[in-house]
Amino acid sequence: MALLPLFSLISTFVFLTLPPSSLVVLAQQPYVGLTTTDCTSSDNSSSQLGYSCNGLNKSCQSYLIFRSRSPYDTVSSVSALFASSPSQVASINSVSESSSFSTDQMVIVPITCSCSGQYYQENASYVVQSNDNYLYIANNTYQALSTCQALQNVNNISATDLSVGETIIVPVRCACPKKNQSDAGINYLLTYPTVTGDNTSEISARFGANVTATLEANGLSEQETIYAFTTLLIPMENPPTSSQTTSPSPPPPPPSTPSIVTSPPGKSSKTWVYVTIGVLGGIAVIAALGTVVFFKFFKGRSRREKIDSTMASNSFEAFGKPSGKKLDEDSLDFLDSISSVASMKVYKYEELQAATENFSSSCLIKGSVYLGKINGDYAAIKKMNGNVSREVEILNKINHSNLIRLSGICFDEGHWYFVYEYAVNGPLSEWIYQNNSEGRFLTWMQRMQIALDVATGLNYLHRFTTPPHVHKDINGSNILLDSEFRAKIASLGLARTTEGEHGEFALTRHIVGTKGYMAPEYLENGLISVNLDVYAFGILLLEMMTGKEVISLCEGENMQAYDVVSLMFTEDGGHERLMQLIDPSMGETYPLDLAIYIIRIIESCLKKNPLDRPAMDEIVQSLSKVFTASLAWEH
Repeated sequence: MALLPLFSLISTFVFLTLPPSSLVVLAQQPYVGLTTTDCTSSDNSSSQLGYSCNGLNKSCQSYLIFRSRSPYDTVSSVSALFASSPSQVASINSVSESSSFSTDQMVIVPITCSCSGQYYQENASYVVQSNDNYLYIANNTYQALSTCQALQNVNNISATDLSVGETIIVPVRCACPKKNQSDAGINYLLTYPTVTGDNTSEISARFGANVTATLEANGLSEQETIYAFTTLLIPMENPPTSSQTTSPSPPPPPPSTPSIVTSPPGKSSKTWVYVTIGVLGGIAVIAALGTVVFFKFFKGRSRREKIDSTMASNSFEAFGKPSGKKLDEDSLDFLDSISSVASMKVYKYEELQAATENFSSSCLIKGSVYLGKINGDYAAIKKMNGNVSREVEILNKINHSNLIRLSGICFDEGHWYFVYEYAVNGPLSEWIYQNNSEGRFLTWMQRMQIALDVATGLNYLHRFTTPPHVHKDINGSNILLDSEFRAKIASLGLARTTEGEHGEFALTRHIVGTKGYMAPEYLENGLISVNLDVYAFGILLLEMMTGKEVISLCEGENMQAYDVVSLMFTEDGGHERLMQLIDPSMGETYPLDLAIYIIRIIESCLKKNPLDRPAMDEIVQSLSKVFTASLAWEH
């Protein structure tokens, strides 16, 4: 049974049991509500991690309101707090760049709002002060223009490890108009932090916005309560002006318009009867359907335990049930859906036979992968069994030079065939180990370029696919090298989606991957997050630097990869130990200081606590610096 349609069905039942007054207008962006105070929550259904990147443009001019208070009560200090231009702040507020603002004066701050992964934000930087924590920084310093959840999500620092003087990233809340808003003449969305006594009618009137458009922009109904210390998006045709922040507020709205309060106001008994009936009805439906899900899911799961616990000696493979010799209805529908994708071709089996000389052993690359020639171009053709829809779905979504491209697919006699672009230099594993049979080796510059390519590809999977994906099986065999030794990540069959980024976990009992590369939290507890790929990347980088497989480096049963890295450094800096471990095939032609820096990156990737590992975008930045410095060293 597919869980997604089932949960959609449950949602529909609950929705229909609620009274009409409780139905919410289709949201442009969901209102954050009281979730901002629960810093342990990671559910973004109420936009606590940020407004979704669902607008017409990925980047846009945006504005926010900040109420001045010491020490942020001058043009320069407010501009610095939000990484905005002092001249723009001064101009839009009709003051000079040397001006100060009176306490609690509304200040308009122009910002550039951009997509960062799946969320809109403007990244500011902040130096941690004494007694700061994420909640205080978000709600007090930034006046709810960020949230504690968003701060934890983008910073590689746990809530208890903030150090005075440390610089952190602050994702400021903002959004760009959706197409239907743009079509209606809305060109800007102003982020407005609410205070006690505000209401949607007054706020809308102050900035010349239509109250209905404001409600729709925030996914609010007229009857819904809004709260102080949250943000509202105000749709505007023109940029805000200083007259709108200094002019007196319009008259109070009619009593039926909700006021912003710190706790929900009382409602009529009749409304509560409707709500109670709706909630109880929804719970009853969920309980009934949940029982069905439980028995079907876990009964099926128990039958799969033997398969799930099966492991090969060096690699764990997902076991799929053969599809049979004829296409069933689901497979036929799947092929039909693939044929509608312009970049994906459905091949006839005869075409692949001709391309591989009838799958001759002379065309066999490795395992079940054959070299074929189609229309004069080489291709890698992989024979597969089982359910391939997930891998095809992922490969169809991605478009990145550091991820292998799937160009076509075929089904015949119970087997699937994937047609990939051909990487002529094969897997990285055939180049980095000292004992490779061909005597191959890579230069320092080639290794740094490959490392940067892999990190860039993983960063794309983690931050720029919707939803984000975890590869789950990064290793030397799954990194392919093209004719110019540029890396391409392959084998996304084990990849899965994750609704969050750094620090958000899912659970599994089906442990699959490659020995030595699997992170401890995954092996021990089945925890899945993007941090798995960071750990595996650290192992890959370690093997690239030493020329040895990680299993051979870990001498003794209890020794882990992070222990190996720590041994590379002694009290005097560890240069001698480091030089003993670095791959001798590079000779002495590598920059020692950069090699030490790379080992430090590896050390950070292999932290036992997944929350202590860096995000892939940080790793990309670090490796970009190493690559640039290496170019200068080489010349």
